[in-house]
Amino acid sequence: MNTAAPTPPSVDTLIQALQHAGYFADRRLAIALFLALRLQRPLLLEGAPGVGKTALAQALSQVLGRSLIRLQCYDGLEQREALYEWNYAAQLLHMRAAEGRGGADMGQLEREVYQERYLIRRPLLQALQAPAPGAVLLIDEVDRADEPFEVFCSSTWASTK
Repeated sequence: MNTAAPTPPSVDTLIQALQHAGYFADRRLAIALFLALRLQRPLLLEGAPGVGKTALAQALSQVLGRSLIRLQCYDGLEQREALYEWNYAAQLLHMRAAEGRGGADMGQLEREVYQERYLIRRPLLQALQAPAPGAVLLIDEVDRADEPFEVFCSSTWASTK
């Protein structure tokens, strides 16, 4: 990842920066992208496979000097697979080790197993917790996910601003 770069000051500057990163955007796309960046809002891109949506996200992350986080959607994708889940195996090992030492305080043990070190961050949480100035999040093929997951994604990003 590059060091963070400021948002380009104009549409023309954005077009040039994207070209330098190997992506040739037409003016309408560049305007939509520029406004999304300025307003700090997500941008939904629709199009047939192979038209360059993923390439745009890659070029944008390069231009902005931000990491690219990709969530690949598919039928049956669950919220825990996109947001976070607990590392149950590590939690169980910790509990067994505490039991082996004897005299385990159950309240203390419960607090210990729900620490951040047992949290597995998935793409959505990674994007939400990305250090300033943030990350470029690509939610790829969201139309392949079940409708409840699409609603979850929409409501998550609408409530973050």
